[in-house]
Amino acid sequence: MASAGELLLLVRTGQATTRKALQTRSGLSRSTLTARLEQLQTAGLLAEGGQEDSTGGRPARQLRFDDEHAVVLAASIDTMHAEAAVTDLAGAVLARRAGALRVADGPEPVLGRIAEWFDAMLAETGRPVCGIGVSVPGPVEPGRGRVTQPPIMPGWDEYPIDAFLGARFGAPVLVDNDANLMALGEHRARYPDSAALVVVKVSTGIGAGLVLGGEVYRGIDGGAGDIGHIRLPGHPEAQCLCGSHGCLAAVAGGGALAARLTELGLPTVSGSGVRDRIVAGEPAAVRLAEVAGRQVGEVLATLVCVVNPGVVVLAGDLAEPHFAAGVREVLYRRALPRATQNLRVEIGGRGEGLALAGAVAMVVDAVFAPAEVDRRLAARA
Repeated sequence: MASAGELLLLVRTGQATTRKALQTRSGLSRSTLTARLEQLQTAGLLAEGGQEDSTGGRPARQLRFDDEHAVVLAASIDTMHAEAAVTDLAGAVLARRAGALRVADGPEPVLGRIAEWFDAMLAETGRPVCGIGVSVPGPVEPGRGRVTQPPIMPGWDEYPIDAFLGARFGAPVLVDNDANLMALGEHRARYPDSAALVVVKVSTGIGAGLVLGGEVYRGIDGGAGDIGHIRLPGHPEAQCLCGSHGCLAAVAGGGALAARLTELGLPTVSGSGVRDRIVAGEPAAVRLAEVAGRQVGEVLATLVCVVNPGVVVLAGDLAEPHFAAGVREVLYRRALPRATQNLRVEIGGRGEGLALAGAVAMVVDAVFAPAEVDRRLAARA
């Protein structure tokens, strides 16, 4: 028998948006359905209004999730930059801040600045916070608000991001890897019908996010999609920040390309700087991007054969046509034709806003999961 939380999920996901549809889907009696909907309305989670088209008889009134009764705080932290937003529960941005922030400066300076942004934006919106979502460029163990052994985040290992922000804003905090959240954001925004989607983020480092069956696949301890540390043969000199040699990120990541450009007399600091040189038409940068694309394509050929996705989205600083051409050249040649016959390889750009959108979706899915809604309703009774 469907609980109030399960009814809200049906409405929130558009599976049933009238009382009649809910009764059909849930099998509840009319009186029980009415009582549970009243619980949701009293709690401010459900609104009723408007009417659907009718083919005869009185038109049914539409039920909808009240996505304006609270807000989500979302932050996306990258190696040299961060952005933050306050959104409603549908993901509409109400306020936004962004600026240069070095993740290598450590958790407290970075999170302290983001908290200042949140405070300023909340003053503009004036709504209660239901949850906080944070995207980070490192591995995150599922269910824990902290990163574990992050190669490019010195000082962040096991730092309690959830406690730092949760104590300040009095709301649950969820943390995930940036590629995972970019994949979730892409899936919800552009490819909701894709049964298997992969986002490959290539910036200073390299990582992949997988959405399978509509859900982010994280593996048993958050390591799924960590393709940047697959070792390529023939590159023993390429030392990775993880301590190994020959990792894909150390060979084809934006940081590696920036180092090579610097050696060629073209001082470049990061993946963002590499992209700037590509856009400016610097031949050495264009050539390196094409080669890096081929190297990433070698790894993706295996991933595509294993996962068989319908879409691979290239995102991050190196997500541009020259790099993408290198990926496609090798990927389609090396992967099985059966695995690529229905595959689309798209350029997603730098992914501005994607990780934020994924962070919002992660928070809303968790805070308004049926069991969590039922728990809060029971506490109100």
